[in-house]
Amino acid sequence: MFESVSTKLNDIFFKLGKSGTLNEKDIEKVLRDIRIALLEADVGFKVVKHITENIKEKSSSVELKSSVSPSQIILKITLEALTSALGSKVSELQLKSESIPVILLVGLNGSGKTTTTAKLALHLKNDGYAPILVAADIHRLAAVEQLNILGDSLGIKVYSPKQGNSAGQVVNDGLKYAAENDATCILIDTAGRFQIDDELMKELKEIYDIANPVETLLVLDSMAGQDAVNVAEKFANDIGFTGIILTKVVGDARGGAALSVVY
Repeated sequence: MFESVSTKLNDIFFKLGKSGTLNEKDIEKVLRDIRIALLEADVGFKVVKHITENIKEKSSSVELKSSVSPSQIILKITLEALTSALGSKVSELQLKSESIPVILLVGLNGSGKTTTTAKLALHLKNDGYAPILVAADIHRLAAVEQLNILGDSLGIKVYSPKQGNSAGQVVNDGLKYAAENDATCILIDTAGRFQIDDELMKELKEIYDIANPVETLLVLDSMAGQDAVNVAEKFANDIGFTGIILTKVVGDARGGAALSVVY
């Protein structure tokens, strides 16, 4: 990802590199070009405003010497601003808990939530954990089967819902199943919708209260662009989450969702 915005920024700094010195008018033009490049990459307007104001403030506070390429100075400042927007710290999953730690994965349909749940379970298995997968998506017909196929291929046990069980009952029984099978962490795949509605949030709140997760991860399609921000805001207000997983990043050359949702 970021190929599109990287190419445009490279073009901006290449043209800027031909200048011997920079004045205030030059900086304003560069900021305008950066603003357009970020907006075309589907970065949210508020994020673009924050990044460009950060660049402008730092550019005004440094001495742009003619002996140093001004493009390199602005490039350094821009990279620092983008890094600051994305976050420069690495955060690990917090799996300390008095009981078996639970990771709850939430999101809309089509975001890749079920596959991501299995991938994360494999990652934890490779780190020495004994994960159990709970198939709590009782609405999408193929979701339970898909998670079981993935679990079988990875050598990870899956708890599947019984006929007629609610999502809350599935989670409650899944927690008991995990304890009986000596699991050291539990990952719950939940139902999504094609759009956020009250029914979805009510079900997720019930699951959340039963599972008491140490981590709630929102799975977002990186190709959703600025729409990902709206989804993240809704989940943050209604459920709350501790982290975001962006899927399909290989197919997204713009990178707008990544910059927007972390802001």
